[in-house]
Amino acid sequence: MAQHATAAIETEGLIKDYGSIRALDGLNLRVEPGEIFGFLGPNGAGKSTTIRLLLDFIRPTAGHARILGQDCQHHPEQVRAQTGYLPGDLRLYDNLRGREHVALLAGLRGRRPDAAYLRRLTEALDLDLERQAGALSKGNRQKLGVLLALMARPPVLILDEPTSGLDPIVQHTVWRLLREEAERGVTVFFSSHVISEVEHTCSRVGILRAGKLVAVEPVAALLGRALHRLEVTFAAPPPPSAFALPGVRELRREHATVWLETAGGIDATLKAVAGFPVVDLRTEQPSLEDVLLTYYRQEAAV
Repeated sequence: MAQHATAAIETEGLIKDYGSIRALDGLNLRVEPGEIFGFLGPNGAGKSTTIRLLLDFIRPTAGHARILGQDCQHHPEQVRAQTGYLPGDLRLYDNLRGREHVALLAGLRGRRPDAAYLRRLTEALDLDLERQAGALSKGNRQKLGVLLALMARPPVLILDEPTSGLDPIVQHTVWRLLREEAERGVTVFFSSHVISEVEHTCSRVGILRAGKLVAVEPVAALLGRALHRLEVTFAAPPPPSAFALPGVRELRREHATVWLETAGGIDATLKAVAGFPVVDLRTEQPSLEDVLLTYYRQEAAV
């Protein structure tokens, strides 16, 4: 990815301690304008801590963070004015309607959102802004949170688990909205536990573990490291050595059904499978947790 003169998001040596616990350990990260960047890692890795530091909700023990060249701690108001934020623990005013949340946030920003874009978001998310937040389901509360983050069309979006609680159809709608914003040059930075979300939206990912950034790489490279599982039923049992290939492990077989596990992509495995008459084939998509565990094991072996 081409590097711009000014990063959309940049951290240098960012450290956050809570007493004797180091939640973030020297984070150096750069996200470019117009990039959709996935911030990945298990619970407790430091993802939400990073987001809170970027928005100056908490202060770093050491290091610096900047959004569009503005220091997040020295100029927090300017930073927040250019940022749309969806927290992982979204809290709404239960007695306020959706449209009242929109008006409240618009007032805090000092400008009204574009009416046509707001209407488009409302229709795309199938959201009723006349209902009180306290009467909304978890999914509809999350949809309102997405709308509030996007409605001002800020140049940077920071989203903590943006599709949490949403059904698959709405998830795809949110991914489409985020891709459309990125095409306009908006930077999207989000944490996620959903592998399909990362696969469908991200250009690059950063992998965090125990407060340390262990890698930044294209999403295709991350997925290429994942273990894939296949269940194949053949017309007749294949020979015992049929799938003795590098990176392929036969887990078990029952009569003409074979369970395989393959690392680094499934192309070679599928070509080997195609050498025998196939009755049925099923693949299991790895979870993001599985991908990260595989990644950590491979890194530790290097």
